[in-house]
Amino acid sequence: MNGSAPPPAALPGENWQLQAQLPHLEATAELAHGLAGLLKPGDLMVLTGGLGAGKTTFTRELAQALGVRGQVSSPTFTLSRIHPSDNPAAPHLVHVDAYRTDAAGVESLDLLATLPSAITVVEWGRGLVEQALLGGSGSWLDLELHQPTLPPDRAGSGTPANGEVGGVVPVIQTDFSETEDELQGTPRRAILRGYGARWKTAPALPNGISEHL
Repeated sequence: MNGSAPPPAALPGENWQLQAQLPHLEATAELAHGLAGLLKPGDLMVLTGGLGAGKTTFTRELAQALGVRGQVSSPTFTLSRIHPSDNPAAPHLVHVDAYRTDAAGVESLDLLATLPSAITVVEWGRGLVEQALLGGSGSWLDLELHQPTLPPDRAGSGTPANGEVGGVVPVIQTDFSETEDELQGTPRRAILRGYGARWKTAPALPNGISEHL
């Protein structure tokens, strides 16, 4: 998948769609903490967006809200990580990065074994994991994150490139290498979609997050 390409089109069959402005890092954290209170074992969340859009930052905040152990970063070469909870009654968090794999690669992770007892978050997973993990009648949340377009004087800063810019060889950026903008909380736009019987009704977003349908 090319990180500079637009995200794949949303899958058909959504029950509802919420769009929210995340003006700063605190708003991203509020969204993650709000959704953490709704999630339970067996839930699947698919994260979509370009490189540096904030998928891993969101997952890190979600993990903090769920109280699981271990540093959250994109799983890179391991493709997935399990973050256990200190509370025996609470679910683990399974964090998957499908950026450099395909449906067969995702199936090789044996996520079906952990799905019933964990909350599973898959970055770059749209169109790859829903059918494989849930079949035709499953339920999941799809969170799409967008970063703002950089002004001309910053175009190329912190974004992937294929050649030299201004005589400088660019650093290869992946979604497991956070950009400076992401760490500083550049404004983002979030689109949350619900699928299946589990997410028939749209949840209320946390206070302080501007929302529009």
